Amino acid sequence: MAVNVGLILVLMTLGYLPPPSKKTLRGIVVDLIPQQRNSAPTPTHGTQPQRPRAESNRPIPKPPPITLPVKPTIAPPPTPTTKPTPWLEISKEEMAAGDISKLPTAGSGSAGDSEVVGQGPNGEALYAAEWAREPSDAELSGYLPNNMKEGYGLIACKTAPGNRVEDCIELGQSPAGSHLASAVRQAAWQFRVRPPRKGGRPLIGSWVRIRIDYYHSESDN
Repeated sequence: MAVNVGLILVLMTLGYLPPPSKKTLRGIVVDLIPQQRNSAPTPTHGTQPQRPRAESNRPIPKPPPITLPVKPTIAPPPTPTTKPTPWLEISKEEMAAGDISKLPTAGSGSAGDSEVVGQGPNGEALYAAEWAREPSDAELSGYLPNNMKEGYGLIACKTAPGNRVEDCIELGQSPAGSHLASAVRQAAWQFRVRPPRKGGRPLIGSWVRIRIDYYHSESDN
């Protein structure tokens, strides 16, 4: 019986909870901030902390200008102090070729040059013609006027390749009005005339003077 009564007492005490205490709990606040932070001054509301400017805003210094030298850096070779020889050494042949006394006189021309007898249509030199082949009577007679009189016809022609002449013009005739200059000009396409020469060189395209004399033969009488 005693055991049963003890068990009942134990069971009754298990469900009993003591009422909460009316005392207020006080907590302890521990500051875990380092000492250095506490020593820094607290910023005021009226001022804002200055921030460092970004490095990109800093002006980039310009490189100094490059100045080229005005004078060349390579010095020219020194001028030789020795003076050149005031005379030239030439051979006897060169001295003989330079003899002034052997030069031709003015207007004489070189040996073999054609004779200049006047001026051409545009002021060019007019040379005396030299036949490569003299024209025949048959080449001339076909262009003679009727009732031909004795006299001459004078023309000027430009030399062409093959000892031919072209672009002939009438210069004069005798007697006047005989049309002998026209007869010579018309027959000139058959002429064979050497081009004039100057310094041994043929001057094709130069002007030459051609004269044809006409006369009656004894068989015509």
